[in-house]
Amino acid sequence: MTDNIEKALEAKGITLPTPAAPVASYVPAVEINGLLHISGQVSMSDGQLITGRLGDNLSLEQGQQAAKACALMIAAQIKKAAGSLDRVDRIVKLGVFVSSTPEYTDHPKVANGCSDMMEVIFGAAGQHARSAVGVAALPLGVAVEVDAIVALKPE
Repeated sequence: MTDNIEKALEAKGITLPTPAAPVASYVPAVEINGLLHISGQVSMSDGQLITGRLGDNLSLEQGQQAAKACALMIAAQIKKAAGSLDRVDRIVKLGVFVSSTPEYTDHPKVANGCSDMMEVIFGAAGQHARSAVGVAALPLGVAVEVDAIVALKPE
């Protein structure tokens, strides 16, 4: 199978991270009936967690960068599980969790960091349904966590 998407990412200067290992009792991805379910991927860049809370010590732009980092990790997990990003038929749904203060309301704008990167990576197939919610805390103190449902093309 060709890796056209990965070549396009290289041309854009985008490098996928090494897929993160689970930090608890779960697996990173489960494929069933043509759908790949990706476990929540936390905000991490260059091997370092992106921590903090929106509405407190992180700006909207920092939140969007954290969400973008989650998108790149999701893509890395897809590649590992499916063998190639070219197997993606459609990003079906993203669940975006944003660590935020109770008064913070820009969760959808933070989530756009992930959503926009999915379109950069997968083009029209990266357009998806989504939920974006604020939470009091996330694992390891991260700013953003995103899970995904991905439709795959048959092998």
